[in-house]
Amino acid sequence: MRWKCVCAYDGGAFQGWQSQSNALTVQDEIEGALASLLKADIRIHGSGRTDAGVHALGQVFHFDAAWRHGPDRLVAALSTRLPPSLLIKSAVRVADDFHARFDTVGKRYHYRITLGPAEPHEVAYCLAVPGPLDVDRMRTAAGFLVGRHDFAPFSASNGDLIEDTCKELRLARISRRGRRLRITLEAGGFLYHMARSMVGGLLKVGLGRLEPTVFEQVLSSGRRIPLIETAPAKGLFLERVFYPGR
Repeated sequence: MRWKCVCAYDGGAFQGWQSQSNALTVQDEIEGALASLLKADIRIHGSGRTDAGVHALGQVFHFDAAWRHGPDRLVAALSTRLPPSLLIKSAVRVADDFHARFDTVGKRYHYRITLGPAEPHEVAYCLAVPGPLDVDRMRTAAGFLVGRHDFAPFSASNGDLIEDTCKELRLARISRRGRRLRITLEAGGFLYHMARSMVGGLLKVGLGRLEPTVFEQVLSSGRRIPLIETAPAKGLFLERVFYPGR
């Protein structure tokens, strides 16, 4: 039987999602807990990787196992075997042909920014920007990103063969509440470092170091410019993964 699970984790506690030798990863922790519970080697398949330091509120994975005690007991049993930095939020039986990665139809990320010094309990979960940001300019720039484009200028190589760098960005929203900003990005799929690169560019626009129209020019030319930097991982959260009909 196949199980679909949703988990959340503090990315600062792990060297990313994907299993690695000599590194603590989210995948390794979950597989270790499943092995302890089921007395068998279980391989999990995630909706995608997150880099070291990137957090998740709704990462999805699936695995196959003959667990016959129901989803609530599965969540409870795994919870006792995982560190506080990693939480299984839900588990549900799914069809045997469901795949956490290949069935995705979209993902939503958000990035947290604090204007001025961050509160001590927020330091590990946001980027503190010392200077003021022009949010209106940032929103204008974000508008150029929405739609279907070749986002190669906002990506980096991770050693994988990428067949198609064209993605559809459905949402680029910047909200502000007091000193806190949140940049929400939703797309059918994201390239490696795409979300963090877009945030890095938007920050430069907000600081007055780039014109908003530079995003339109970069997407048209297909060439990245040095001022578009990759924002630090600690402010990025994988918020939700979308599947057909869900």
